[in-house]
Parts: sequence; C-alpha cells; structure tokens
Amino acid sequence: MHFEADSAHSNIRPFTLIGASLVFSASCMAQSLPAASPADAFPVVPTTWRLTNETWKLPAGENMGMVGGSLLFDVNEQVKLGVGTYGAVRGDRGGFITLGLAAEVSQPIIHNWSAQAGLFVGGGGGRGGASLAGGGLMLRSHAGLSYDTHGFGRLGFGVSHVSFPSGVIQTTQPYLQYDYPFSSPIASGWRSAPTNPPTADAPLLSKPQEFSLVYRHYSIPGSVVQDSGAPQHRNLQLMGVEWLSYLDDRWFLKLEAEGAMGGKNSGYMQILTGAGYRLPLRPSMAIKLHVAAGPAGGGSVDTGGGLLLDAGIALQQKITRSTALELSLGQVRSPSASFKANSLALKLNHQFGLPGANSEVSWGALAAFEPQSLRVRTVTQTYLKDNPNWRVNNVDSAVNNLGVQLDYFMPRAQNSTRVFLTGQGLAAYAGHAGAFMTGLVGAGVQVPVTADWFVEGEGLVGAAGGGGLAVGNGLVSQVNAGLGYRLSKSLALMGTAGYMAAMGGDFRSKVVGLSLAYQFTGFAEK
Repeated sequence: MHFEADSAHSNIRPFTLIGASLVFSASCMAQSLPAASPADAFPVVPTTWRLTNETWKLPAGENMGMVGGSLLFDVNEQVKLGVGTYGAVRGDRGGFITLGLAAEVSQPIIHNWSAQAGLFVGGGGGRGGASLAGGGLMLRSHAGLSYDTHGFGRLGFGVSHVSFPSGVIQTTQPYLQYDYPFSSPIASGWRSAPTNPPTADAPLLSKPQEFSLVYRHYSIPGSVVQDSGAPQHRNLQLMGVEWLSYLDDRWFLKLEAEGAMGGKNSGYMQILTGAGYRLPLRPSMAIKLHVAAGPAGGGSVDTGGGLLLDAGIALQQKITRSTALELSLGQVRSPSASFKANSLALKLNHQFGLPGANSEVSWGALAAFEPQSLRVRTVTQTYLKDNPNWRVNNVDSAVNNLGVQLDYFMPRAQNSTRVFLTGQGLAAYAGHAGAFMTGLVGAGVQVPVTADWFVEGEGLVGAAGGGGLAVGNGLVSQVNAGLGYRLSKSLALMGTAGYMAAMGGDFRSKVVGLSLAYQFTGFAEK
C-alpha cells in the first residue's frame, strides 16, 4: 500500500481509519470511568510504563536496534490504551524515531502468566527516512507472554511485526519487555470538590513530582563531525520538557524529550530516561545529580546507532511554593559515534504532589488534594502549502501528522471562559515527509457558546524538523482556532484551522486539524 499526499483517496483513508479507531478507543475509556456524584468513590486507574527492546531487519541485510517506551492506561481488566515512542539505539540509523498511539488486550493464563496482543499506529522516521519510512506511517503489532513478579514489575517476551506501508520496512522479530505498574485516582469529566467533604480515617500520602520547561545549549568540540563527515556546527540549542517522579524524598526517575530550535541541526531530537538524586542544601535550595540514556539523532548529528548517554549536576532554587529555577551542567556523548557535547540547561520547574492509592478513594481521603481539570486530545493535522519554498521536495504535497495534545485548564467557574496550558507532539505519517516531528508548548482559551458547543483559540511555540520541511534552525510557532462539540461529559470532537511558520526558515503552512478530546479530573496536592 502506498499513500500519495496529493491524492484525495490517500488523504481520506488514513484520517478515516485513525479517526474511527480513536473514537472507538476513547468511547471504551469513557465507559470504563462512569460518572459519579461528589460523594461517590473515585476509581484508581491502573497504569503501566513499558520498555521494549527489539531488532528490526532492514533491506540489504541491515539491522537496527530499537527501544520503545509506552504509557498505557487500563480501560478494563483486559484492555489498555495509551501512547508510545520507538527509537534507534543500535546500528547506523541514529535519529530514527517514531511517535504514536498504542492499544493492547491481555488475558490471564495460569498463576502469574498472561498473554498479550497489541497494535501501535504512529508516524516518524529519520536518517534515510525518505527511502525507509516513506510518508512515515508505522504499524506495529505484537503477541507475547508476560510474568508478574508482584513487586518488581512484569517481564515479557514475544514476537512483533513492523510495517511502514508507504516505505520499504517490513520486519518480524522477537522482543523483550519490562512493565512497571502504578495507579492514580482519575475521574471522568471535570469535577469540583464538594463544599463539605466527608472525613477520612486514612488521608492519602503525596508522591512528589516535577514538570519542567527546558532550554538547553550544547557546546560541541571541534573533533565532532556530522554523519556525512563534514564539520559539525559548534553550537546547538534545544527546547523541550522533563518529568521527574520521586521514589522517596531524595531519589527520582526522569523522562525528557527535546528538539533542536537553534544552530544548524534542525530535525535533531532526543528522548532520554534515567534516574537521579536530590540533596537539599537548605529548605529552598538543592543539588541534583542525574544519569540518563536513550535514542537521539537527526539533523545530520552523528549519533551512530542512536544511543546517547547523559550525566549532569544541577542547582535548584525555589522561587515560590510550587515553582523553582534550575541551572544544570552536564555532558552527553554517543558511544558509537563522534557526537559529544558539554550541556548547559535552564529549567523552570513546577513542583506538585500526586495522591498514592491502590484502591478506589473518596473525597474525604483526597482532602489534601485539589481536583485538576485535564484533557488529552488525539490529533490529526494536515499542513497545506502557503509558500512555494516550504519544502525541499514534493512541494505540492500536503503533510499529514498524527499525535497527542495534553491540556491543563486553570481553575474557573463552570460554564465560563477558561484558560489552559497545552503541549503537543506530532509526527508525519503521510505526504512524503517521513521523519518530520514537532513538539510545541503554549496556551489557549476556551469559550462556551451553548451547553454543547464551544470555541477555542491557542498559540504555541517549539521545535520542529526533518522530512525535508524548510524550518531553518527548527524554531516554529503555530496558532489555531477551533470549533468543538461535546459528545458527553467526558468526550468532545473538535475541528481546527490554523497557521504554522518557521521563525528562521521558509516553512509556511495553513493547518487543518481534527481531534477527539477526553476530559478527566486528576488530583494534585494543595
């Protein structure tokens, strides 16, 4: 199967298939979290952080080692839905990274063993993406077994099949898998705390978290070369986000994703996971140490097979009760290629606590926590030419992208205008732009029109690159206006129209999008 972006049928077919699957998936999730009155208990949603490892067989006998990371939510005891990413860490394709949506069904077999089968639908590519990944659409199916250790997570193995329908990758291989399960109270729809919540004999403990906006500068030695052998530009700037989850009051796990937005390596991206230790110096100041590793590359950066190692130290200073500034120094290097750099990063931290619970909880047990209005959107966006030089090839083809957008709504009265913070990650799946990815952050406003209809506007900025789009140094901005309809208290469908432009390149495009939104309530420490 081959998708041509300038063909009417090829544009409609991916939207139809993906849209139908998203509607079905979100409907299942909505049914799994029934509406409740303020006095009712809230369900605890089992959640899984998954790591996988496998080796893809490429044409001409080439192998590419891939690691995957997924976040999956239980719809019920058998079905999981979530998001995932796969990135190269072995071989010669550093920078080959994909993003997408994941689903899995599971069935207990005997004792601690279970059987699983699942599907991933995403987009991406990199380092040869035009020939290998085609438009970027990736389909991965898997079947396997897992063993629950009851305390140390779940270990699994099986067989996966990966296909890029508009490219040349068709590969079947064994995989290894590790699942780390945890839980958190989540309620469907947006809820408000009751005026007089019932008392609780055992209030929930808080699990410390940190979410950060990151600006990073790489200083690169003169010995480093690009993947073509040409001299590497000496500086690279990145923008991204970081999440820290504390295991206790000192040790933490971390996940970060960043993309190039300055220098001469647009299209470079890194997704790193690791661990660290926080040492308080006084109540408002601390030192943090970390190590991390993960897939990285693109933008002609020579990361070899793609594995990047990172280590550093940071000074963190609180500026309010829940925010802090952090200055980080470190070094990154690729063990299989020439790339290495000294790293300087400035981070704006938001510190908060999540309730820890293993069974359903009442409003009384959540007395120390505030309800948070959250929304996740599964998004398709199409870029349409608005500048004849917006691409280096296939200039008349639209670019279709698939991704996820997460929104946090500021507290306001119901049925009134609401302001929200937003972040999105998208990857191309059609339009001869395999390897294009973008990660943006911004803010927006939602205005109700009737009980069911609403309008929105949002502005975002961030990094983008790859796929032959002329984004210059990678810094881009986007504005969107949308019209939405509420299908239920937790589900909404929205169409958007917008404009996206590179701040240092010729990329200019009109943007049309369709998203299915799931509204839910989380809880954060007061």
